[in-house]
Amino acid sequence: MGWSIFLSNLFWYLMDNELLKYAVENGMINVSYVQEQIKMKKRKELLEKHPYKIWEGKDGKWYTYIPDKKRGRILKKRITREAIENDVIEYWKSEIDNPCISEVFHEWNDRRLELKKISMATHLRNKQIFYRHYNEFGNRKIKSVCEEEYEEFLEEQIAEKELTAKSFSNLKTITRGMLKRAKKRKLISFNVEEMLQDLDTSETDFKKTIKEDYEEVFNDEEMSSMINYLKENLDSKNIGILLMFATGIRVGELVALKHDVFDGNTFKIRRTETRYLGEDGKYVYSVKEFPKSEAGVRTVVIPDDYVWLCSKIKTLNPFGEYVFTNDKGDRMTTNCIRRRLERNCQKLEIYKKSPHKIRKTYGTILLDHNIDRRLIMEQMGHTDISCTENHYHRNRRNIETKSQIISSIPEFKAT
Repeated sequence: MGWSIFLSNLFWYLMDNELLKYAVENGMINVSYVQEQIKMKKRKELLEKHPYKIWEGKDGKWYTYIPDKKRGRILKKRITREAIENDVIEYWKSEIDNPCISEVFHEWNDRRLELKKISMATHLRNKQIFYRHYNEFGNRKIKSVCEEEYEEFLEEQIAEKELTAKSFSNLKTITRGMLKRAKKRKLISFNVEEMLQDLDTSETDFKKTIKEDYEEVFNDEEMSSMINYLKENLDSKNIGILLMFATGIRVGELVALKHDVFDGNTFKIRRTETRYLGEDGKYVYSVKEFPKSEAGVRTVVIPDDYVWLCSKIKTLNPFGEYVFTNDKGDRMTTNCIRRRLERNCQKLEIYKKSPHKIRKTYGTILLDHNIDRRLIMEQMGHTDISCTENHYHRNRRNIETKSQIISSIPEFKAT
């Protein structure tokens, strides 16, 4: 059936082309007229883009304003309406054929959002990265910037903004995306990947961020003190923080939990919170029906000694959709949990830590106890154990404990 339809469509396509060719050759279609109509249509489309009116002055001359990057707008005067319209058309043709770098970036970023290739949160993050680095450079016409200028600009940003390797990687990501869009539109001709590979950078160029273990994880004493405090002051926020200590889930996953995901001593992670900038300029917190990555879709096991939390969770907003809600019945945001944890740390005189530090603490505990790597990856929602080992594993022992361990080594004992 499919093959016969294809042959039928091909037949009529050839027939249409043959008929068109016959009509043109025999003067049945005026090609010049058709071309003129196309030209007029394009002219009309460009004039409709013009935001300023065109008017005839008392002196009989024709006027309009043309947008200008530095002065906002400039006044144009011509003898005839056609002449002033020609100026308008030339301006908008040049804008379309040679847009600013910023225009290409927004086209690329917005298109990825429309195609659902990125989330609103990623769309916002891309804009923030762009504004931080391309605020001035982005105003340049894209055809006026050569390959070497992009290289120099990117290399200079490392020193000017004191970038870490990760920050520079984010800058390269948005640069690669918008320049590939520009290449597709034939606005540039150089090879984008080769340009990025030719950058003169090394590991020593980047700012090193040194974070002490006490900043990154809760040590034994801090964790014991925090958990005891949470148990003694059980409310919805503290129950949520306690669940994070017991399972290592992300704070965004916590506030997106629904009652139907709990089953015995397990619960399923199927969604997470996302944040983006609303039309009013304020942040909007919503739930994304998919976690951070494919590995994030998982079933988390709750330790036996914390199964009682499930009973507590059932009493939280029992007739509502989400488990963790505020006094008004609205879903809690990650900010609610973050602020509560900070206040708890302050009360207990613990170095202030974010909810992500609970997750790092959990990952460190699993690694320290030599838990099966596959189980660690499943609990953490990681695709690779190296992610857990390289970014989550910290030393939770205090100085006194470290001293005892080192001093107990036979080779370091005085004879």
